Amino acid sequence: MSSPRLDQAFETLGVIVRQGSEQQSDQVQRILGALQRHGRLLVHLLDGCDCIEGYPPASLDEIAARADLAVSVGGDGTLLAAARALVDSAIPLVGINLGRLGFLADVTLEGLEQHLDGIFAGRYSMEQRFLIEGIIEQDGQKPVRQLALNDIVLHGHESISMIEFEVYSNGCLINRQRADGLIVSTPTGSTAYALSGGGPIMHPSLEAIALVPICPHTLSHRPIALPSDQQIEIRLSQADSIAQVSFDGQNRSLIDQTQRIRVRRHPHPVTLLHPEDYDYYHILRAKLNWSNQP
Repeated sequence: MSSPRLDQAFETLGVIVRQGSEQQSDQVQRILGALQRHGRLLVHLLDGCDCIEGYPPASLDEIAARADLAVSVGGDGTLLAAARALVDSAIPLVGINLGRLGFLADVTLEGLEQHLDGIFAGRYSMEQRFLIEGIIEQDGQKPVRQLALNDIVLHGHESISMIEFEVYSNGCLINRQRADGLIVSTPTGSTAYALSGGGPIMHPSLEAIALVPICPHTLSHRPIALPSDQQIEIRLSQADSIAQVSFDGQNRSLIDQTQRIRVRRHPHPVTLLHPEDYDYYHILRAKLNWSNQP
């Protein structure tokens, strides 16, 4: 976690918005009004959003080229989408939470103006989170590349049956599995799907990637953490098998036995800004109900 910086000026703000209910529409208007006091706004509406009156929509490319700071307004899914789109632009990212859990989008509506005033005055905590890149390859075909901040998940396609696959690290076979699937998780994603699958909680500063099997047929198959600089390869091992690969649960591709998935650390991290009193362990206690007495 980096110390607060006092020399960063945020004059143009790229706001990535996903709103659901009519109540959230009012909340979004309040947030945009509060942000407008601090800079010029470029507003991008994610899928399913209606046009917001008074704010002409901007593209993500415009935000990447012109913004000094990106602000995601929605839940953690909105921040994931913003991080994937803007990671190569090196624009820092703040998350305002309109969702339920808010592990990543940690600025709440309660005390919104106070939190924003502090951030724009240079009073914030700053940290970097790495993303992973999934590359679907097939001989003679152009590779398909997707990014994930949380996880890349291999799972069955339109069936509850198990799939069979092999997992390699830097060309060395780790194991062959028969399971419902496999989660390849970053430390950021360790409190998401991987946690439900029995994976470890990894501090965001760790340079590690976790492989978490989903309902493995052999109970001795357990999660394993690998150094983040190792390249992981996954291959389906059953003839005529079709599986699905999901990136942060938002982008999906189908694969068969003729294809392979390579997963590696993306070279550029995303920079997250938090309120100056941000405490990772407080987030865990609050979101996971730790320390509550029965």
